[in-house]
Amino acid sequence: MPVHESSDDAALVAAVRRGGSEALGELFRRHGRSVHATAYRVTGSAQDAEDVLQDVFLMLPDALQRYEERQQFAAWLKRVATLTALMRVRSRAARRETAADPLWEIPAREPSTVVEQVAVQKALGSVPEAMRVVWMLKEVEGYSHAEIAEMLGISSGNSAARLFRAWKLLRAALGSST
Repeated sequence: MPVHESSDDAALVAAVRRGGSEALGELFRRHGRSVHATAYRVTGSAQDAEDVLQDVFLMLPDALQRYEERQQFAAWLKRVATLTALMRVRSRAARRETAADPLWEIPAREPSTVVEQVAVQKALGSVPEAMRVVWMLKEVEGYSHAEIAEMLGISSGNSAARLFRAWKLLRAALGSST
């Protein structure tokens, strides 16, 4: 993100803290798509991602009271979205519901063709949720095992083990020997 956008975010955050609804709308326009994409990758459901997006921006004025400016706003907001999505996944699991949308969005840069992208999405659908969430947080969102462990309430070693098992299941599902 260019420096001027970062500083613009800081001004918008200050305005939202003062009750500025127009500033909140501008933050939504700037970051809503990213929040939605993060939520979709974590939850695997378009409906849940929409709900997470709404939850994040409804609670944002209160959450900004705890935001420390030393962090980049976009990174902080992505973490808030991830944690909100994880809470949704946990509550869905507690209700024993299943996701209506079995496919997860993988960035187009990873698979080289649409056929490969669809194959990866289908393979992810066969990975147990606990492993899939770690895989998404590590491989797609770029979090470290320490960050994932903190978010999920597990150890870093458990995060690494889940990632290893997720890759093993994905490779098997894709018929790959690599």
